[in-house]
Amino acid sequence: MSATSSQPLALTRTDLIRSSNFIAGQWTAFPGPLMDVTNPATGAVTGRVALANRGDVDAAVAAAQAAFPAWADTPPIRRARVLFRFLELVNQHKDALAHAITAEHGKVFTDAQGEVARGIDIIEFACGIPQLLKGDFTDQVSTGIDNWTLRQPLGVVAGITPFNFPVMVPMWMFPVAIAAGNTFVLKPSPTDPTASLLMADLFKQAGLPDGVFNVVQGDKEAVDALIEHPDVKAVSFVGSTPIANYIYETGARHGKRVQALGGAKNHMIVMPDADIDQAVDALIGAGYGSAGERCMAISVAVLVGDAADKLVPKLIERTKALKVLNGTNLAAEMGPIVTRAAHERISGYIDLGVKEGAQLLVDGRGFDGKQAGEGCEGGFWLGGTLFDHVTPAMRIYKEEIFGPVLACLEVGSLDEALALINANPYGNGTSLFTGCGAAARKFRHEVAVGQVGINVPIPVPLPFFSFTGWRGSFYGDLHAYGKQAVRFYTETKTVTERWFDEDIPSGPNMTIHLR
Repeated sequence: MSATSSQPLALTRTDLIRSSNFIAGQWTAFPGPLMDVTNPATGAVTGRVALANRGDVDAAVAAAQAAFPAWADTPPIRRARVLFRFLELVNQHKDALAHAITAEHGKVFTDAQGEVARGIDIIEFACGIPQLLKGDFTDQVSTGIDNWTLRQPLGVVAGITPFNFPVMVPMWMFPVAIAAGNTFVLKPSPTDPTASLLMADLFKQAGLPDGVFNVVQGDKEAVDALIEHPDVKAVSFVGSTPIANYIYETGARHGKRVQALGGAKNHMIVMPDADIDQAVDALIGAGYGSAGERCMAISVAVLVGDAADKLVPKLIERTKALKVLNGTNLAAEMGPIVTRAAHERISGYIDLGVKEGAQLLVDGRGFDGKQAGEGCEGGFWLGGTLFDHVTPAMRIYKEEIFGPVLACLEVGSLDEALALINANPYGNGTSLFTGCGAAARKFRHEVAVGQVGINVPIPVPLPFFSFTGWRGSFYGDLHAYGKQAVRFYTETKTVTERWFDEDIPSGPNMTIHLR
């Protein structure tokens, strides 16, 4: 794995997989069960990762708890300086992180570079946290009394993150949490473990005190250990809706703050007046980018009026022409599916769509891995798949497929399209392509979805805003990154203060009223 700096990473990717976990500034391998790490482009096992048990999680939380008092007492500007050094190192080694993503997730290298870049955005935001930690002050709120608020860190907080963004999604969490004075335990997906450990390595190089950032690989046992641990004060999660619901309920039952981001079924409406070529480009990128393994992927195209007549033929042509290649090939537009199990699940949905009566316009099941590059015949390959004449009653419409499967529905009006989206149990993201300002205003005003794009297919906000999924796409109150994350990772303390002056007479105040 290459890096863009002459300064080498402390550990190689192979070392990191073998070491598996990072606790109290040390790489460790637990004697527990091992899970294969696979290159999805070739199907080859490239390493094994040790899965943590409750005792291992307890060790990570204990390390974080021990590090918390000193880190919380570190002035915010000094914490920010560590983040600045971390930012510099991530920029130096961003290609190494991208290569790790491609090797274990399979997304094409240019997309992996984009993922790292969006993570860097969050680190940059976190570097400015001293401004956001300021409280409010009112002098002389009553006679001789002052009132103010301050924000203080929670303690040990945890992040549980998915396979599809092994760099960006953890960075939605830990830069803000750590900059705010908390200590952090990350439980990434063991499917692609290397990126999290590379980030731990860079944090260590940046001078972050031991125990402030810890990584434990694991499955449900590790998850349950984190969300039940009494010293973990808050949990951030990204994954499927059923698991998000479980994390939210269990964490809340154990007295924790929880932000749990779930699944999605994102719709893109194309109006008859839209620029059809731009809409086709958007659907190809948002539907098939990262093999559709994005929570903000467009999986449903809602075609209004005669838009279908103009768009569908071009969409068929572009879907068939997708460059499905090994992600290391810079010409690649789409890489493999992340695991064999995911490939089988997605293929099963395509079978189901045919049985349900949807019109299969492009079938990706017949893609031959040999076309993807040398040594790829054993990989988990699936071409872009396109359905038309899908109805809301079909499972391929109602359920999140999380793969390169795009479903087209045809409706008569914008009102009908809005009703369709607003009746969906998910509310993560949506988009409208149109040339009409009035239609755009109506859409953004009436659509019941957290993240809205106007001629933008994947409207993921930049870090000074927050990632705002609704309904079954989010459980909790305060959303990921941005100002809401600063509130999530801190407590507000209000101080009411008076100093007595012997020249100012005072007696008992028998009311709740300040005087």
